[in-house]
Amino acid sequence: MYACTECGRCQDVCPAHNTGKPLSPKALIIDLKDVLYQNKALILAGKKDEVGPILGGKISDDVIWSCTSCRACEAACPVFIEHTDKIYEVRRNMVLMESRFPAELQTVFKNIENNFSPWAMSPDERDKWAEDLKIKTMAEVASSGEAVDYLFWVGCAGSFDDRNKKVSRALVSVMRKAGVRFAILGKEEKCTGDPARRMGNEYLAQSLIQENVNALNNYGVKKVVTACPHCFNAIKNEWKDFGGTFEVVHHTQLIAQLIKDGKIKPSKGTEEKITYHDSCYIGRWNDEYQAPRSILNSLPMVKITEMEKNSSNAMCCGAGGGRMWMEEHIGTRVNVKRTEQALATNATVIASNCPFCMTMITDGIKTKDMAEKVRIVDVAELVDQATI
Repeated sequence: MYACTECGRCQDVCPAHNTGKPLSPKALIIDLKDVLYQNKALILAGKKDEVGPILGGKISDDVIWSCTSCRACEAACPVFIEHTDKIYEVRRNMVLMESRFPAELQTVFKNIENNFSPWAMSPDERDKWAEDLKIKTMAEVASSGEAVDYLFWVGCAGSFDDRNKKVSRALVSVMRKAGVRFAILGKEEKCTGDPARRMGNEYLAQSLIQENVNALNNYGVKKVVTACPHCFNAIKNEWKDFGGTFEVVHHTQLIAQLIKDGKIKPSKGTEEKITYHDSCYIGRWNDEYQAPRSILNSLPMVKITEMEKNSSNAMCCGAGGGRMWMEEHIGTRVNVKRTEQALATNATVIASNCPFCMTMITDGIKTKDMAEKVRIVDVAELVDQATI
């Protein structure tokens, strides 16, 4: 906190700040430093129980809950301050110690606890999207002694959200065309814990992570592919702490490799203008910008145009950090502003690689009354459509 130069670069790129929210990453760091300084005598004397609360002064609840965890602030910071982790820690204290959080999250927490998903869907319906596709589960594979190349981690959105079920089916189609052997967990799959962790419910997150890790280790899973950047980040970077060491690839990385190896050959062209939206959890969180673009460049006839804010400078869709399940009551909606940036390219197709981004930009397109002129499509769907 004392390293902050107060240059304001973090504030300039923060989607919350730029849409009228009270969060300024710079001000947050300065205010946290001031709180620490004000309490220095008590802290040095070891009187931690007498230290005053962090929230209530300059730092309000709205400041903490406005964060989308996009990490644009951290990417812009010249002295490498990690704003996001500090916000998570404050959220954990609010949720676990004070039971204070936005009202809509109560339903989300309850759904995750009861249904192992943020949505109020029965866990028995998790694999219903694939009941006509004859995809084998890991349990079936284990009992037959077969080998698979990947566990396809479908994720909650890919299992329950009607629009994103189509993405799951498209990815299945692409993998089958390429001869990739895969299986799913089916009803055994549970939320990765990412939403609960971002929303401060660390206890719930760790419970889910451990259950999932135990299930994957029980089947001897080595490689995982998923179409959700949030699942990708959680399984790849966070499950290691719980004994889950897997080779994890995002579906754009897998598809890009399949095209490079000649196992998939997009041949059906379409004269459409496409712009690509970078997901924060594939981009800034995991430094993957080229795989999705190499896929789009392999599609015949299409014209690719970049948004002004792209790659490491791309703007968040507004769904990260648990914001997917929270209402925006202050300022302009983040997803609408990002949609405006996409529409400014005059593209007829917005390519995505994330179920959350797809939901948010779809809503943004409807808000702008452009649903009949512009569509948002996952990269896997574009490849499936272009491949015989």
